[in-house]
Amino acid sequence: MNSVAQFFITMVLLSNFAMLSVGSMKMLIRLAAAQGVLLALLFLVLSVGQDAMHTIFFSLTVLGVKGLCLPWLLRRTLRHVIEEPQLAPRIGHKLSMLAGILALIFSLWLETRLPVAPGFFPFLLFPAAFCTIVVGFVLIIGRMKAITQVIGYLAAENGIFLLALPLLAEVDGFWFEMLILLDVLAVVFVMGVAIKHINNAFESIDVGRFCALKD
Repeated sequence: MNSVAQFFITMVLLSNFAMLSVGSMKMLIRLAAAQGVLLALLFLVLSVGQDAMHTIFFSLTVLGVKGLCLPWLLRRTLRHVIEEPQLAPRIGHKLSMLAGILALIFSLWLETRLPVAPGFFPFLLFPAAFCTIVVGFVLIIGRMKAITQVIGYLAAENGIFLLALPLLAEVDGFWFEMLILLDVLAVVFVMGVAIKHINNAFESIDVGRFCALKD
């Protein structure tokens, strides 16, 4: 099971760098959906030997919310956009990739300085979590499309989910993460409505155009 968990963690890391390098909004949504599926499978693998009903229910919840429902909402919002949007990066793809690489290197160093018991985080889990949070912030700050910034928020929450994985065997951790999932669902739903209204009013979802607004 350890090797299977390492495979999923590695795939999460690769999906992060793919998010920073793609130029298509549809592909970015697919990558966000794939990352949600990977998180559900990773939780299932790491929770083997614990309460089976709890593990299966929560894995299916993560799969449904992160892997299916939220990407569907984003794709539905994208269909209402008048133009086919490109990502329009404020920070170029090369700089974004560099930020991701530096985040990975820093997280590998930081893990050795954390005051936690050895083996608390499975191998590469903490670097993957930290890197995912940084990738989320890069998408929020470095991209100019509102949908992309929503995906960045989801990526950052995925990183928090990864950090919480060692604690999710506890009942309190389970309900805490369920509340986070509901919060994310509500935020993406509201953002989808907001993006639709922005597109209807300005015929664009480029948030950079707000700087040109005048009284």
